[in-house]
Amino acid sequence: MSDDGPEPERRERYVRPLLIAFLVACAADLVGVLTGFDGLHLAAKPLLMPLLAGYAVARRGPRLLTAALLCGWAGDVFLLADSDLAFLVGMAGFAAGHVCYLVLFGRARGALLPALGYAVVLSAFTVLVRDGLPGGLRVPMAGYSLLLTAMAYRSGVLGRYAATGGALFLLSDALIATGVADLPQLPAHSFWVMLTYVAAKLLLALGALAPGARGTGAARGAYPERSVSS
Repeated sequence: MSDDGPEPERRERYVRPLLIAFLVACAADLVGVLTGFDGLHLAAKPLLMPLLAGYAVARRGPRLLTAALLCGWAGDVFLLADSDLAFLVGMAGFAAGHVCYLVLFGRARGALLPALGYAVVLSAFTVLVRDGLPGGLRVPMAGYSLLLTAMAYRSGVLGRYAATGGALFLLSDALIATGVADLPQLPAHSFWVMLTYVAAKLLLALGALAPGARGTGAARGAYPERSVSS
């Protein structure tokens, strides 16, 4: 039986409710961060990526996208704890998500100019934050920054939504790094960190779910055929 059978229809029922639930959780989390209501933030943040992953599954998106979102969930949970170890574990979760994104993007060539721009940004930012980072975080942060920048650059192969999402993800983590390095902060710093993060994740998901992404060849093998046995 083809994808027009009952299982896809059941999934499609959940597309809009899951997206709405994700947006409501985003709004709740941002309100909690902006107002200093920690209980709301602690309750809403762990819901974000599971809801977005559920939306991706309901849209019959690539498994690598779901995996990347769930890796982001692990990162979100560990970053709620205030310790260097939790920070490193959370960063490892996000790094695993970036690897999933990179595999999803495949080997399609990206444009040269964005590559040069990202290389300049990475070099300048590494120099800027290095001296302010605790000694034990410098090497892991450098490796993570390289991986994140590669993901942000490569996201462009899936179109403008994904490219914007990759850039926003880089910005969000850059804002986190300035806090770790005790550099000057924006007013309502945590709000901007979360706003750019949730927007990045949503745009990356929308880029990967767009019909055009399936025909680019950028993620060959990432969209296995789904059928229901008759």
